[in-house]
Amino acid sequence: MQLRVYLQEKKKIIDQYLEENLPSEQENPSLIHRSIRYSVLNGGKRLRPILTLMTAELLGKSFQLVLPTAAGIELIHCFSLVHDDLPCMDNDDYRRGKLTNHKVFGESMAVLTGDALLVMGLAFICRNGQIPGVNQESVLKVVERVLEMLGTQNMLGGQVEDINWQSQSDAHKIKDIYLKKTSALICASLEAGALLAEADEEEILALNKFGEYIGLAFQITDDMLDLEQDKKISGKPVYPAIFGLEKSAHAIKRYCRLAQESLAIFGNKAELFSQLIDYIQFRKE
Repeated sequence: MQLRVYLQEKKKIIDQYLEENLPSEQENPSLIHRSIRYSVLNGGKRLRPILTLMTAELLGKSFQLVLPTAAGIELIHCFSLVHDDLPCMDNDDYRRGKLTNHKVFGESMAVLTGDALLVMGLAFICRNGQIPGVNQESVLKVVERVLEMLGTQNMLGGQVEDINWQSQSDAHKIKDIYLKKTSALICASLEAGALLAEADEEEILALNKFGEYIGLAFQITDDMLDLEQDKKISGKPVYPAIFGLEKSAHAIKRYCRLAQESLAIFGNKAELFSQLIDYIQFRKE
């Protein structure tokens, strides 16, 4: 199957699951439920939850086995976006082509919305234990791993380093920030699918390395596209602004090669993952 078709099909499945399982806008307290749905059902690519589905299928399982966890990971990702956009953080006005949550619902509600999305995301993951054929111990391992990737040594720690960038003297710390802010949740997405599919340690390690490298390539590509489109350099820790576009392009190529090498143990079964590497390396939007 071509990656483009796969991504479209799985995005529809994730979107439908979220639409059906999020609280309705009429359910009290309706304000926060409207806010939640505004920030979740807004056209995201759903890359992280799709990676969870892809991983289960790579390991010979049905994507249905991991669907609640995939949706939970998307809610956790949305939590991070709502909070990152706040005036006290990145102070962004738009997200996915729409006004950011705090611009529509106010800062206080945006904070509470992010909190609610994190809680709901973990609840969705726990719900995966109700799926026939899922090992309850595997669900616990997924929760532990996701929490680890969200913690101060990973995603939250990366945000700390991001907002305190002015005090940093080593420009190479940008890689560490990317690993924490971007790669960590991608790794969690992959490992969640692997744990629920009862992968062995070698497979989990390979997927973790793939997640680290593809996260680096994805974020550098993202920043290059932003820089090329905006024609400006912000004061934020952004790889192409620090090292230039040429070195950034070389870095993307290197990380994509390493990502491909990490898939060697899966052989031809990882064809969709290989296509994803090409998509990230050559994407234009």
